[in-house]
Amino acid sequence: MKNDGKSVLRTRFCNHMVLRGLAESTQEEYLRGVVGLVRYYRRSPEQLINAEIQAYLLYLIQDRKLAWSSCNVACAALRVFYRDVLGWDETRFSIPPRVGQTRRPQVLSLQEVQRLLEAAGPLRDRALLMTTYSAGLRVSEVVRLKPTDIESDRMLIRVQQAKGSKDRYTMLAERALTELRQYWRAYHPGQWLFAGGDRTGPISISAAQRIYTKTRTAAGISHGRGIHSLRHAFATHLLEAGVDVMTIRQWMGHSSLRTTAGYLHVSAERRASVRSPLDTLSLPSLS
Repeated sequence: MKNDGKSVLRTRFCNHMVLRGLAESTQEEYLRGVVGLVRYYRRSPEQLINAEIQAYLLYLIQDRKLAWSSCNVACAALRVFYRDVLGWDETRFSIPPRVGQTRRPQVLSLQEVQRLLEAAGPLRDRALLMTTYSAGLRVSEVVRLKPTDIESDRMLIRVQQAKGSKDRYTMLAERALTELRQYWRAYHPGQWLFAGGDRTGPISISAAQRIYTKTRTAAGISHGRGIHSLRHAFATHLLEAGVDVMTIRQWMGHSSLRTTAGYLHVSAERRASVRSPLDTLSLPSLS
């Protein structure tokens, strides 16, 4: 999608996603979806036809063996691009519907989270990962934190304009506060708690993902792909500690209780510790 060093189509696509109010993470994923198509054919996307786009989606499924969710994101990105940006009257490409049971993520254990945090290199990386896990933050939320969002007197973190354009508060752990104070003394952050390379804007989502991936590899952990795994671990570990679902829903910022309840399936330790109500009754033993 290059045109004399600057992509007009890329700019139009990015502007359209901003106007639609898509989350920053969604914008990045959609952009990767279209760029992947362009790199595959090495031609301008304007020159492609429906059959070629369908063949590319088949390549993602059959040859690259990407997960259904990844292929679905790519397909959605291409629909938005061709329908809304290029103005196609009809898009005739699709992927097969998801079949069978949904694959559940293998959640990081408490011990694995500890290994991950111990393996974090620079103080900034450890502070970012610790803050993400300790508060159950989305990556789009942690990268846009400001120092003023850390309300240490109330032991809360204010999340501004989270998913759904809603503000919320989540917990601030004592250990995370200690880490953030050390980070503050070492880095003296300005407007953004975790600034990007030029310090004029926040660290990018992709940079935060790279920090997590690098640290996960250093910790010798093979599963838990993506920094979002720390948010999954936060919810699961709270459930295993006996925290009720309604409270976790508030910390996580879920609009639906059904979303929070989805973490119940991975709380194996909590299920194993639950006793049948029959075992709580004082019945006489059988003779």
